[in-house]
Parts: sequence; structure tokens; C-alpha cells
Amino acid sequence: MRREQAFSERRACGLMETAVSSYRYQRRGGGDGLRQALVELARERPRFGYRRLHVLLRREGAAVNHKRVWRLYREEGLALRRKKRKHCARARPQAASSATVLAVTGRSVTKLLV
Repeated sequence: MRREQAFSERRACGLMETAVSSYRYQRRGGGDGLRQALVELARERPRFGYRRLHVLLRREGAAVNHKRVWRLYREEGLALRRKKRKHCARARPQAASSATVLAVTGRSVTKLLV
């Protein structure tokens, strides 16, 4: 739009209702080395989650944010699979019937209702 209409940068951003800082934003590079280090650590220690891998990366000297580690961890498909809970078949005690309860307590139905 700016090139077509010969507006200033500030004017063009104002017309599109975007911040000038968003227009000028350039992404920082250098994520490839971190990604490779994360994948290598995850392959060495497959049972470690992203939190423990983040600690290991910090110990190696990488100044990295835990949110970036989480994003790269998910993008690489390294997320741990959660174990399903094993349900064992147990013999459940049967619920006591009302006749059994009355027999055990020794009370009549009229006393319970009153």
C-alpha cells in the first residue's frame, strides 16, 4: 500500500491501523542451533520432558526461554505420550438392600420414616 500510494510509513500504518513497530519487526535468527541441541538431548534422554530439557540447555550455556523450548519441543513432535491408567477388574462390594439394612439395625420401617 505504501509503495502504491506513496504514503509515509507512519501514515500507511495509521491507515491500516497497525503499529509501526509491527511493520518494522524483523524476526531474530539463530533458532536452528537451539532446535538441533534440543532434538539431540531429547534423543539421548527420551523420558525427559521439556522442563528438564530446558534445564539441561541452560546448563550448556544457552540463554533460552522456557516458552521457546516448549514451542520447539511441540514443533519437533517430542512431546511425551501420557500413560493410560490401567484399570484392574476388582470385585466390588454389592450395595446392601433395604431389607438387609433393616435387619442389621433392628428398626422397623415406621421408626425410620418418622
